[in-house]
Amino acid sequence: MRLLTLLLTIFAADAAAQLRLDRSAPNFDSLLRFEVDHPGSRPFGWSGGPGIVAVDKDVVHGGKWSARITRQPDTEGGFSSVTTGIPVDFAGKEIVLKGFLKTESVKDFAAFWIRLDGDTPGMAFDSMQKLGFNGTNDWGEHSVRIPLPAGGKQLFFGFLLSGPGTVWADDIELIVDGKPVSTLPKVERTKTVLDTDREFETSSGINFTVLSDVQIQNLATLARVWGFLKYHHPDVTSGKRHWDYDLFRILPAVLAAADRNTSNEEILKWVDKLSPVPPCTACVTLSTEKLHFKPDLDWLGNASLLGPALSQRLMSIQRNRPKPDKQFFVGRNMGVGNPDFQVEPGYSAVKFPDPGYQLLAVYRFWNIIQYWFPYRDQIGEDWSAVLTRFLPRVALAKTRDEYQLQLMALIATIHDTHANLWSSLQVRPPVGQCQLPVYLRFLDNRAVVTAYADPKDGPASGIKIGDIITDIEGKPVAKLVEEWRPFYAASNEPTRLRDIAGSLTKGPCAETSLRVEGVDGPREIKATRVTVKGREPHDVPGDNYRVLSKDVGYMKLSSVKSDRLHSFIDSIASTKGVIIDIRNYPSDFVTFTLGQLLVDKPSEFVVFTSGDQSNPGAFHYGTPLTLQPQTPHYNGKVVLLIDEVTQSSAEYHSMAFRASPRTTVVGSTTAGADGNVSRFSLPGGLSSMISGIGVFYPDHRPTQRVGIIPDVPARPTLNGVREGRDEVLEEGIRQILGSDASQSTIRDLARQARGTQQ
Repeated sequence: MRLLTLLLTIFAADAAAQLRLDRSAPNFDSLLRFEVDHPGSRPFGWSGGPGIVAVDKDVVHGGKWSARITRQPDTEGGFSSVTTGIPVDFAGKEIVLKGFLKTESVKDFAAFWIRLDGDTPGMAFDSMQKLGFNGTNDWGEHSVRIPLPAGGKQLFFGFLLSGPGTVWADDIELIVDGKPVSTLPKVERTKTVLDTDREFETSSGINFTVLSDVQIQNLATLARVWGFLKYHHPDVTSGKRHWDYDLFRILPAVLAAADRNTSNEEILKWVDKLSPVPPCTACVTLSTEKLHFKPDLDWLGNASLLGPALSQRLMSIQRNRPKPDKQFFVGRNMGVGNPDFQVEPGYSAVKFPDPGYQLLAVYRFWNIIQYWFPYRDQIGEDWSAVLTRFLPRVALAKTRDEYQLQLMALIATIHDTHANLWSSLQVRPPVGQCQLPVYLRFLDNRAVVTAYADPKDGPASGIKIGDIITDIEGKPVAKLVEEWRPFYAASNEPTRLRDIAGSLTKGPCAETSLRVEGVDGPREIKATRVTVKGREPHDVPGDNYRVLSKDVGYMKLSSVKSDRLHSFIDSIASTKGVIIDIRNYPSDFVTFTLGQLLVDKPSEFVVFTSGDQSNPGAFHYGTPLTLQPQTPHYNGKVVLLIDEVTQSSAEYHSMAFRASPRTTVVGSTTAGADGNVSRFSLPGGLSSMISGIGVFYPDHRPTQRVGIIPDVPARPTLNGVREGRDEVLEEGIRQILGSDASQSTIRDLARQARGTQQ
């Protein structure tokens, strides 16, 4: 899902750059339904490609025309899209794109998609990818939906096809809060200080090529003061100040200061230009009820760091600040309550290097973590030391690529698999558009080939399943992993190695040299890198709901469909147990619809923490969520299969299903990154995100970085890969059939499930 989101960010921005439909035009709704005159064979008012994009008068749902995408196995790119866009000159809470799709021999999936852009792409995004809509299907209505937060400027939408096949779309509608978007009145967006203060729009005006130790320490102090005021001083929390630009106004004085005292004096003068904060009459207080952790503000009283006068001024602001109605630079997402940073400008017009904007990137990210990251206490690093370490690394980057790499390394220090510089993965090593046609996995720290990514190119490469890749172009894999590790953000080491394995063989689309160790010993190989999509799927082939034998049921969450759950549970009522394979990402949210069929009594399974907008940096526990028993109730054993691919929603589902007293978790530690994500921009039009809420077991045990710990450890082995076995599935079957079941029976059943032979 994340890869496709990023591809759409690039593709739609390019493809729709020339398309800004006028929703008030008389033919707007007809354009969406493709019921207009088409000057050529392609749908008028839409752009699209690669592959065959055309209007179709022979296959329609309604009217005279539909639009069609056809892709062949050799069509370039991983997917093709038909795209258009409109300005967001209307108001509302939710946008729904709905219409009808028909498919023929679709290998991967077809989907409607919709994306909202603000100053940077991707404020909100949704697609049907998670549904796995593939194969051959007659016309059916489908929809995607996104919220409409403040700051949205452009809306892009359309339909796409991933992999070979054909998809038709017709009778598309765009609905806002139940009304066609074409009927909504135009709304002028209220201008803020970010619109009216344009002094540093294309350049910070800050220039330096070296930083002394004194300057680094002074810049670190300024970063903390700037961030504290951003979320505490009424002038900034109310949106009266362009706080990024105010940073550029104080930076010259701090950079020129010869020592700490001089710098602190300049910072104090700058603070005193803000409105005075008089003694409060109804002071903000911090509730200790269900408090997970309090703000990290002890440094305000550190006179040796700040000097007595600046320290007293900041503590006075902290004591007397009025309770804010809202925070200008951070809001709360509806329902879940994770932080919303969409007002943060992306400054995509700035040319790099720009030391001022590079400093701003560090300041923004560091303070978002300091005040709004629910897992600040689990970072495992001295967060103040991280600031001092990365200020010069990011600020002194000499190129845009180096700037992005250093930001990646900074982001990786919070150890959150959700966090990364998602806009910039193309600069993360190893760099290249192609890779070898094989899938890899680190087993006992060895890069093992576990499957072919292409049934033709894989065997033709000379690489065999079960080979260990030891060297690439003469460089030991172990050394490459050490060099690249700092740029791979992950909550734990298995997940970092998962992502490195997915990129290990990337490079130019050309021949490369390898050294591998196979069954018969080491050998040298020359193989050609090709286009490879995605990572190896773990799923058992076939239907998402399976009865493997009279004793064992099986379902995979990657293609689960809620509307079939009850009939499936009825069909396996007499089995000894069911395997729920969560070595994937759920296609549907079935936490409650399935979880409540597994529990025997009301069962708490999770509790969240969320930030306190009145006390930035404080996080409180909420009320635990509970599964209520529902019918048809399943009485057999429940076995969950997990590994490092199990992440976020998959981990959340695992927590719910584990609430059943008959559940056994089999596999290895998961990705350790749960909680709804919060996206934000960084200077240069860059995009990042973090886990935005804390996810804990009801007894407050953490899941972040820890992941879901299996009851029964099971991992693939080198011998198992070479024998074509799924040893995790085998262990799951063993847990159901019992220790008396023969090894051959278990292996045969697992092989049968995967469609392989002895």
